[in-house]
Amino acid sequence: MSKYDYDMIIIGGGAAGLTVAAGAAQLGAKTALIEKDRLGGDCLFYGCVPSKTLIKTAKVYHYARNMKKFGLPEVEVPPCNLKSVMGHVGKVIDKVAVHDSVERFQGMGVDVIFGGAEFVSDHEVRVEGKTLSGNRFTIATGSRPMVFPIEGLQQTGFITNVEVFSMEDLPARLVVLGAGPIGAELAHAFARLGSKVTLVDIMESPLSFEDPDIADVVIKQMVHDGISLRMGSKAMKTYQDGDHKVMVIKSKDGEEEAIQCDEILVATGRRPNVEGLSLEAAGVEHTKTGIETDDHMQTSTKHIYAAGDVNGKFPFTHIAGAEGSIIVRNAIMHIPGKINYNMTPWVTFTDPEIASIGYNEQRAKQEEIEYDVHGEAFEEVDRALAESEYQGKIKILTEAGSDKIIGVQIVGLHAGELIGSSVLAVNKHMKLSDLATPIFAYPTLSEIHKKSAGKYYAQKIFSPKVRSILKFIFGYQG
Repeated sequence: MSKYDYDMIIIGGGAAGLTVAAGAAQLGAKTALIEKDRLGGDCLFYGCVPSKTLIKTAKVYHYARNMKKFGLPEVEVPPCNLKSVMGHVGKVIDKVAVHDSVERFQGMGVDVIFGGAEFVSDHEVRVEGKTLSGNRFTIATGSRPMVFPIEGLQQTGFITNVEVFSMEDLPARLVVLGAGPIGAELAHAFARLGSKVTLVDIMESPLSFEDPDIADVVIKQMVHDGISLRMGSKAMKTYQDGDHKVMVIKSKDGEEEAIQCDEILVATGRRPNVEGLSLEAAGVEHTKTGIETDDHMQTSTKHIYAAGDVNGKFPFTHIAGAEGSIIVRNAIMHIPGKINYNMTPWVTFTDPEIASIGYNEQRAKQEEIEYDVHGEAFEEVDRALAESEYQGKIKILTEAGSDKIIGVQIVGLHAGELIGSSVLAVNKHMKLSDLATPIFAYPTLSEIHKKSAGKYYAQKIFSPKVRSILKFIFGYQG
């Protein structure tokens, strides 16, 4: 008889925790899943699912207001009813939530327990006054919005990605603090729904982790859609002035500006959820950025693993799932496996979208990797022209003097879907020829891979030297 109540105890019911719970239980391990609130995590209720639904809704509204662009009659579109929009968002969440239901996981054999978990020792946790023991643990408690101390902000009031999807009235004027992926996506969506949006960030440019030529495509569209940018500016204080709020910002030149608004959306980063876990009792080391883990997802206490946002690696749902799979492999199947973060794809769902895998120019330069760049514009792709959405390009990085692909960036229509081919190319260590030789269906956006890779070989094949050789051998007259 085992000396532990469970083979695996998971704390946190988001993407990482659910992946471990499903894998462990279906492989025969006695599994408990502890969650404070409801299964699904931030991605389902406050992140990926609602934000992408809102973004799609905003794009449809944008289409309606620009029907003339497609040769259709202009119509007068009434103002957006945000309560109705968020009702639609809620319905989508409910549909997706079925996949993460308690009943589904109980059907797999998982004991789902609701309550706050606290480590008593490295093999015990206390939940609602009851102590449970486990042979192995997975900490997957996620993260929450990080709000920097700004004078008056708490008194003035603000929202984050948690509260934004509960709004019922569209703010006429919205200040978004933070121009990373979350801030940029929500700023663009609200601008298209009808808010006058001001985007503020201390960085010099929105989406500053992207190569400038890639980010610039999105920035131009954001400005075209009415977003006012205040880059290189720091939020100094906020205060209430009658029926509106005011945010005072200071530029890098020391100039102050008071921006009037109806709501402030804070999107300045994420903070790992480690409070209340008593990690010290389990000997689990952590910093302000998260729980430290190795490539096997093990913490400083080797039978305790950590996955998802709480380990501070990459705050993506697909990475949380991948890390969860690594834990199942190592902790349950006892097959050694490591995660490779260099193969991490990500997408920013602005319009147009930005998608990336492997190295971009910034990261290659940081690691002193020499590279060549091969690219193609969306305006050279017939499908993009047919859809009247041809802003953007693909950029493929190869090792210098070689055709081995080490990274791909795409900015343009459906970039998030297009990056799938690039994910395979980078993971399978493909060459440009692997993208240039297959037959892609016409007319599709995926042709942009072939066009970009084909340029590399076209320069070699259709060169004066080759022409001379063929003329000499075959007597061509052209």
